[in-house]
Amino acid sequence: MRAAGTLYWDVLGLYRDILDGLARIPGGRLDSLGVDTWAVDYGLLGPDGRLLGNPVHYRDDRTASVISDVHAKVSPERLYALNGLQFLPFNTLYQLAADPLADTAEALLLMPDLISYWLTGERGAERTNASTTGLYDAATGEWSREIVEALGLRPELLPALRSPGDPAGRLLPDLGVLPGTPVTAVGSHDTASAIAAVPATGPNFAYISCGTWSLAGVELSEPVLTDAGRAANFTNETGVDGTVRYLRNIMGLWLLQESLRTWNLGTADLPALLDAAADVPALRSVIDPDHPDFFPPGDMPSRITAFCERTGQPVPASPAEIVRCVVDSLALGHRKALRQASALSGLPIEVVHIVGGGSGNALLCQLTADATGLPVTAGPTEATALGNIGVQARAQGLLTDLRPLIAATQPLRHYTPAGPSTPWDGAESRLG
Repeated sequence: MRAAGTLYWDVLGLYRDILDGLARIPGGRLDSLGVDTWAVDYGLLGPDGRLLGNPVHYRDDRTASVISDVHAKVSPERLYALNGLQFLPFNTLYQLAADPLADTAEALLLMPDLISYWLTGERGAERTNASTTGLYDAATGEWSREIVEALGLRPELLPALRSPGDPAGRLLPDLGVLPGTPVTAVGSHDTASAIAAVPATGPNFAYISCGTWSLAGVELSEPVLTDAGRAANFTNETGVDGTVRYLRNIMGLWLLQESLRTWNLGTADLPALLDAAADVPALRSVIDPDHPDFFPPGDMPSRITAFCERTGQPVPASPAEIVRCVVDSLALGHRKALRQASALSGLPIEVVHIVGGGSGNALLCQLTADATGLPVTAGPTEATALGNIGVQARAQGLLTDLRPLIAATQPLRHYTPAGPSTPWDGAESRLG
């Protein structure tokens, strides 16, 4: 929600919904609970442990004026050598530089850690989400003292780190729901949980966690901290079991979500639009999904048509044509990111796994297979929830390896590349 020009999360509303959900657990018993959310956003606590202010949404524009100041203290080259993080203007270190409360706060808790703290009274920072802040050393798996000190932050602002599978406390009695239930640290960055549930059967796979964002990359055992990786804007985020999610963020289904909102349509209207889009000529108009014009909330269709006009392409006139432009462009973004991920990491890709909500978008999955020239396996849709549950189940001693179980039990759809890659080669050059 926006108030006085700032975009905030309704974090207390989310917390209330969590408590309401826990109160409805059949039988009133859980063996374990794990919390995952999105990355980079946080709450600041005062000396009394209370939240100092409502967390600001990462799509707020407050960091625009401080990025150059941050880079004057630590160069982009040095930042990448330490944190291996893709430059995104909303990364936590830029948000902190713009946050007037950072100097007086006692502790910073990322969103899943904040919710876990309210549930248990225990503070901590789970590694998969900590690795998205820009304050984390990609090579050592610890907070980067060099970055923290260079930015003038107090080291004690950052809580002790914990890993997926570690205990994170127990539900407090005064919550009134399931008192004493164990809380287990999971891949608290939702993408980390989603990638843990990729039903891969071999090492040479790529993944696309496709939802509001498309996070496209490969899974590695060590970070890639090269200048070439920095120039390509690839990120090294910690995954479950100390793996590295070497990936790039692509704007993703946000483009469709905002278009539907502008047209006063809901997600139930999307299948018919996708059916109509499938009949629109392929690659007639494409956009760069990561162009800054497409980041803020608002009238997405107008921005898409303006981009096409500005780049001398046919201007999509109907919702179906705009939807086709979006899915073609996302497939191109997937193609580019995965080709770069393979080249930069040295990992050959034999199959692409699409997980998350976008795995149910058959047109996008087929276009991704066509664009990459690789077979695509789509599913599971609820990969984040399955990865979260899997880490908890493993911590409880109920299983040892999640991926074979996912591959054997979840409905998966398979897409084979159709036709030559030549049209996609030409379309990529028109992204502007």
